[in-house]
Amino acid sequence: MRVDAFDFELPPERIALHPAEPRDSARLLCVQPGQPLEDRVVTDLVDLLNPGDVLVVNDTRVIPAELKGERHRGEYVASVAFNLHKRLDDESWAAFARPAKRLKAGDRLIFGEAEDRACALQKLEATVVSVEDGGQVLLKFDLSGPFLDEAIKSHGAMPLPPYIGAKRALEERDKSDYQTVYAEHDGAVAAPTAGLHFTDELLQRLEAKGIAIEHVTLHVGAGTFLPVKTEDTDDHQMHAEWGEVSPEVVARLKEAKEQGGRIVAVGTTSLRLLESACRATGDLQPFTGDTDIFITPGYAFKAVDVLMTNFHLPRSTLFMLVSAFSGLETMQAAYKHAIENNYRFYSYGDASLLFRA
Repeated sequence: MRVDAFDFELPPERIALHPAEPRDSARLLCVQPGQPLEDRVVTDLVDLLNPGDVLVVNDTRVIPAELKGERHRGEYVASVAFNLHKRLDDESWAAFARPAKRLKAGDRLIFGEAEDRACALQKLEATVVSVEDGGQVLLKFDLSGPFLDEAIKSHGAMPLPPYIGAKRALEERDKSDYQTVYAEHDGAVAAPTAGLHFTDELLQRLEAKGIAIEHVTLHVGAGTFLPVKTEDTDDHQMHAEWGEVSPEVVARLKEAKEQGGRIVAVGTTSLRLLESACRATGDLQPFTGDTDIFITPGYAFKAVDVLMTNFHLPRSTLFMLVSAFSGLETMQAAYKHAIENNYRFYSYGDASLLFRA
C-alpha cells in the first residue's frame, strides 16, 4: 500500500508532554467497527471487558538507554549522543547516533561527564564497530554482561521519544512516568506506552471482576519511532526486537479462548508478539526470539480480539497496524474525532480500545 494513505494532520498542541494524573484517568476512545465512537476513560475498562477476558501486558522494563559522551579520534574530540536500541551480545549494542556523520569504524567513545570518569568503576567506553545507513551504528563496549548493564544505568538517561525530548528537558519524574507499574525485565529502550495507563488499583479491580492478566515480554526498540521513509509499505524494513511468550501463558490463553474469553492486547507490542507466536503454524505457540513482524491492512489476525493502544504518529507502522486491526476508514474517522475532541496523542497521551474488524 502507499504510505501516504496513512497520513493525517496533527496539531502540535495535541502531543502530550506529561501523562494524565492519576495514570488511569486518561481518556479512552472506544472504537467498534460499525458502531458510534464512545468517549470513555481508562477506568471504564472494568465495564467494557467481560469476566473470562484476558489482558495481555508487556512486562519489559525501560533501561536508561540514552548515552552522551565524546568521540575521540587521535587528537580530535567531538560530542556525540546515542540511543541504544538492540543488544547484540554481552558487550555489543546497535544504536542510533546523533550525529552519525561524526563517526567512523574504529572511533573511541567515552561516556559521561569528565568528573564521573575519575573512578575506574564508573568508566564507560566503547569502540565504533561500523556505521550503517539511517544513522545506526554498532558499538562494542569495554565492559560486558552485568558490569555493562550497571554502567549503562549509571551513565544513561531515560530515552524519551523525540517528539517529547524536542519540546522539553528530561525530568526526574520521567524515571517513573515512563515505566509501567508491572515492568519486570530490563531490556526496552522505549516504553510499551498503552501499559502506562494502568495503576495497581485498576489491575486489582479488573482481576476482581474475573479478567485475567497475563505477562509477555517484548523489549521495545527505538526503531518504533522511526518514520517510514519509503513510498510503499512493501519497501519498509522493520527493526527486529526480542520477545518471549512462555508455554504456561500460551496454555492459559488457549484455555480462555476455548471458554469464550477474548484476548485483549495491551499495546501494539503485546499484539505483535502474540501474532509473531502464531506465525509458524497459524496457531498460538510458545515463542522466544527476534521478531520483525510488520502488520498492514490485509493481515489476518490469529490471536488478538481487542487492542488497547495510544494514538500514533502519521505514516507510522503503528498507525498501519491499528488500521489493519479495525479498518483504515474506521481509524481515520477515530483519529479525526480524537483530534477534534482534544484527545492527547503519543506516548504520554490518551488511549483507545479497538475491536477487531
